[in-house]
Amino acid sequence: MSSHFSRREFIDGAGALAASSIFPTAAFPVTSVNANSERLKPGELRNKLRGVIAFPITPLKPDLSLDIPGLRKNLQRLLETPIGAIVAAGGTGEMYSLTPAEHLEVVRATAEEVHGRVPVIAGTGFNVPVAIELAQQSARAGADAILALPPYYPNADEEGLASYYAEIGRATSLGLLVYSRDWVNPTPAWVEQLAERVPTLACWKDGQGDLRRYQQIINRIGDRLYWIGGAGDDCVPGYYSIGIRSYTSSIATVAPKLSLKLHETASAGDSAALMRLMNTYVLPLYELRARRKGYEVSVMKEMMNVLGFAAGPVRPPLPQLRPEDVGQVKVILEQWKPFLT
Repeated sequence: MSSHFSRREFIDGAGALAASSIFPTAAFPVTSVNANSERLKPGELRNKLRGVIAFPITPLKPDLSLDIPGLRKNLQRLLETPIGAIVAAGGTGEMYSLTPAEHLEVVRATAEEVHGRVPVIAGTGFNVPVAIELAQQSARAGADAILALPPYYPNADEEGLASYYAEIGRATSLGLLVYSRDWVNPTPAWVEQLAERVPTLACWKDGQGDLRRYQQIINRIGDRLYWIGGAGDDCVPGYYSIGIRSYTSSIATVAPKLSLKLHETASAGDSAALMRLMNTYVLPLYELRARRKGYEVSVMKEMMNVLGFAAGPVRPPLPQLRPEDVGQVKVILEQWKPFLT
């Protein structure tokens, strides 16, 4: 970029927004939600996000309706461990299968159970109007931050994609996390411009696992954003080798003690112990998850079912596990016993 502007100038809408062809002014009227002004400010959120960020599943009954009492019980168990934050209705929580009313139920129940002990991050996405609706109702329900997943439209133009995230960022006063996954894999310059345009943008969650690209982005933007490893528990060695100290874990929904052990060992720089953990506990799980599209959620739910926790089936188009894969789940859980008590 040829020019740099202060955070205040961007809040005031001065100069740079009008000057950037990639980042035009807002196209949608948005009413900011300030009812939760006593909750975490974006800067405060960055200071609190350390360690393991859990991505709980959303329990369903056999008829595919929500199991909110089951969700509450799962969260109570999860909160017995020093988890750093919890994502309500994220990817592992089948956000894209929920109606707006169901999404609100999940976020509200999560915020009530957490009761301020750790940040609650609510997922959103789909398109701008729906994303704004989900973000604003989540803010009213007690969420501390918003996680923006990619829009439904794949391979969007850079300008349109920037506007998508900017509109979500304007929708509430809560800190915004962008989840860079699938086809959303922007350049460092694009991320820098978005950070300048959106004052509430607080964190970047990488879902690509491309350490070369991620290092370039971090080097360009610096500590303006808080950097999160988000491609999976199996990428912990790579993320922590470049200085990341927080990652999002789906394993935490089943075995939070294992997730915490990965964080602790990686933070200590004990590469030999970390690789033992990866080879023994993590890589067999991710090999199973890679067998079919959608298994990244289906497998985690089946693990919960086998252990007797609330989980239930997945909603289409995610597939239920094949019988032989259920058997593999049981083998993995037997290996995980040291972290399940």
